[in-house]
Amino acid sequence: MVKLEVQLRTFKTIVEDTLLYTRTDEWIRVEDGKARVGITDYAQRMLRDIVGVELPKLGLKVSKGQAVAVIESIKATVEVYTPITGTIIEINERLRGEPELLNKDPYGNGWIFVVSIENRDEIKDLITPQEYILKIQQEKR
Repeated sequence: MVKLEVQLRTFKTIVEDTLLYTRTDEWIRVEDGKARVGITDYAQRMLRDIVGVELPKLGLKVSKGQAVAVIESIKATVEVYTPITGTIIEINERLRGEPELLNKDPYGNGWIFVVSIENRDEIKDLITPQEYILKIQQEKR
């Protein structure tokens, strides 16, 4: 895994080269027929201090693009969308008591949920690290 450091106008952010991304600032790690999902370093920096997380329910059947979680920060409340159709098979319970993990370790202990992959073709709709870097650079112009 290589962490790509991206200098934006007012801050630096990290993009990991082994992940896939969405245009709504989620990252996805595909592992054995399932996808681990979290928010990007860029997203957590934009939110600043995260104070709460509403996690999806285990066993919930979800469709690609569906809002499944909510993140509360001192700056805003935002929804987290599933990038893949499937079933929520794991949630990060640690976030209930430690929502700040999303700020401290967004690509590691700050993951939010795991969804089974029902349709592998949907993976093609995700964007590469390089495409994600271009997206955030254009947003911060």
